[in-house]
Amino acid sequence: MWKFEEHIPVPEAFGTPLIGATPGSNLDLELRFEAVHEGILVSGNVFVEVTGECSRCLETFEDDLEVDVQELFFYEEPSAEFLEQEEDQQRWVEHDSIDLEPVLRDAVVTALPFQPVCREDCEGLCSECGIHLADEPGHHHEILDSRWAALQGLTGEEN
Repeated sequence: MWKFEEHIPVPEAFGTPLIGATPGSNLDLELRFEAVHEGILVSGNVFVEVTGECSRCLETFEDDLEVDVQELFFYEEPSAEFLEQEEDQQRWVEHDSIDLEPVLRDAVVTALPFQPVCREDCEGLCSECGIHLADEPGHHHEILDSRWAALQGLTGEEN
């Protein structure tokens, strides 16, 4: 077993259009490489700073993300029976080395939220005027159904 702790620069396009690893930041890796019968088992944690756009209020925010990583790199092609059971893409040890970037990218990108929010209680924007609802508590609009507009004058009141 070999322990590996390293800080590497974030590769380009490490995320989704709404949220991703902050450009210029580092991926902090705490990994273990273990020799097993089938190949090399890589496991550990990845820490990364992410920058995103809130899907409710459209404000930019930053957060820290910790992701667990576990991947087996095979020495040689496993049996056909094993390949039938495994649905994921297989990874291989090639020329006594392994490529960690696709594994790290898969782990980080799949751990990112599908609809990121700046905070859990973010109220978002008003669907009528676009104002931030957090800035004006109790904000609302009087919306009348046009089918009832003809009955509005029956009470003698304007509203």
